[in-house]
Amino acid sequence: MKPSLARLDLNLLHTLQLLTQELSVSKTAAKLNVTPSTVSKSLRKLRDWFDDPLFVNTPKGLAPTPLTQSMEQDLADWLQMSSQILEKHSEDSPQGMHFDLAIESPLLLFKLNELIQRIQHRYSNAKINTHNWDYDSIGALVRGEMDIGLTGRESHPRSKESLELLPYFIDFEILFSDLPRVYLRKDHPALSEEWNMDTFLKYPHINIVWEQSETWALDEVLSEQGLKRDIALTMSSFEQSLFMAAQPQQNMLTTAPEYCLGYTQQLHPELVCLPVPINKAAQDKLLIPFTLIWHKRNAHNPKLRWLKDTIKSLYCRQK
Repeated sequence: MKPSLARLDLNLLHTLQLLTQELSVSKTAAKLNVTPSTVSKSLRKLRDWFDDPLFVNTPKGLAPTPLTQSMEQDLADWLQMSSQILEKHSEDSPQGMHFDLAIESPLLLFKLNELIQRIQHRYSNAKINTHNWDYDSIGALVRGEMDIGLTGRESHPRSKESLELLPYFIDFEILFSDLPRVYLRKDHPALSEEWNMDTFLKYPHINIVWEQSETWALDEVLSEQGLKRDIALTMSSFEQSLFMAAQPQQNMLTTAPEYCLGYTQQLHPELVCLPVPINKAAQDKLLIPFTLIWHKRNAHNPKLRWLKDTIKSLYCRQK
């Protein structure tokens, strides 16, 4: 069993972090203003602690082992947080923090004002960047360009956007689940007919591109029944599709998550909301788990843990 953390000299982690940067005992010693022998002794202690070589000698210098590579970002984060802690006085609050969020819109808009207020209350002079979740957002999380994401995934077993297909280095937590609904004008001719699948497919649809795909779980469910929507217009976001569905004398309809009902009631009161006319088994395949997503390296980052808890408190009861 590994000894208690209390018995580990945390200065050794600083040495390890510099070694991952310099890949040289002598260069690390120069940075620390100590002798190479001192760094070598520290490296031996670290190897004993982690039960791993950590670095191997090569003709070009030290090469990190897979364990060391896996810790590189964590060590950098730890050093940054340590410096921030040591620079604080008891009356200080964290300042100058940067937040990069990718949240599906219009879900972002519902709670954005309150989220900004909470961030700025906790972190004075915080800088906040918001982005709509898109096909590159997972890559941005991996590259460290994004702190956290909130978006809908899919439940259909053949979907390429299911939670099971997220990369192993991505953590997630479902905040709430939703079902897609049909949005159309109050004077739409479909409302004078029986609301069933025939009526649903009789009229042209406004579709959106979702993570570079023009089809989604609904199209899979329809295809299983030998059915297909008539896509008359394809747009890039739910806001755009709802805006067009709300235009006067418009006979197109669109499909969007049920949470968008609150958005349309405020901005497009001329729209009404109906269920997708399918049975319970098919509905289960359309269920949308709205999910908080972050990189595993941020699992213990204090800023990200606070941000995750704050978003959960705002959005968990969205439904």
